[in-house]
Amino acid sequence: MWLSQFLILLTRFLLGATPHWIGTGPKSVQRIYFANHTSHIDTMVLWWALPPDLRANTRPVAAADYWGGNRLKRYVVLQGLSAVLIDRQRNNPDDDPLAPLFQALDHGDSLIIFPEGTRKAQPLPDAFKSGLSHLAQRFPEVELVPVYLENLHRSLPKGSLFPVPLICTIRFGKPLTRIADEDKPAFLDRARNAVIGLAA
Repeated sequence: MWLSQFLILLTRFLLGATPHWIGTGPKSVQRIYFANHTSHIDTMVLWWALPPDLRANTRPVAAADYWGGNRLKRYVVLQGLSAVLIDRQRNNPDDDPLAPLFQALDHGDSLIIFPEGTRKAQPLPDAFKSGLSHLAQRFPEVELVPVYLENLHRSLPKGSLFPVPLICTIRFGKPLTRIADEDKPAFLDRARNAVIGLAA
């Protein structure tokens, strides 16, 4: 749709971010792309870096409390990016905040997620939250692809309205292998290290 195309052109114009497929290629398989999170523009840049045929079936995961905060942001993220909104501050403790992600994966979509859960204006990611582990266990057939976003914490630091023109790079790494009986902390450390390994 027109909004998606506008956002893609805007991202190219402002950042010109370059994708590098290091450990894998842009294949038409169901995937969860997980990356470091440093800026509000991370979602747009990673989504744009995918080829059009993959982009059409890949949905970014976004926080409902931020992106659903007003009509404009909600329209952009839902209509422009076809994002999946999750509630980080659930009112009912019986509700599973990952349920919309399960639905999307059951439907055959790929996802873009930021396992830190919130933005950090630093080059390397903090500890990952447990959501990625739950998705990996429930959908063992879905590829887990680490992604490192370079320089976006400098291009659009927290509090800035417009990106600073810098050379930004998106590195796609080798899909994370599953290890039988691996516990959650070990898996999350390994996933985080896979992203950090792409920073070099």
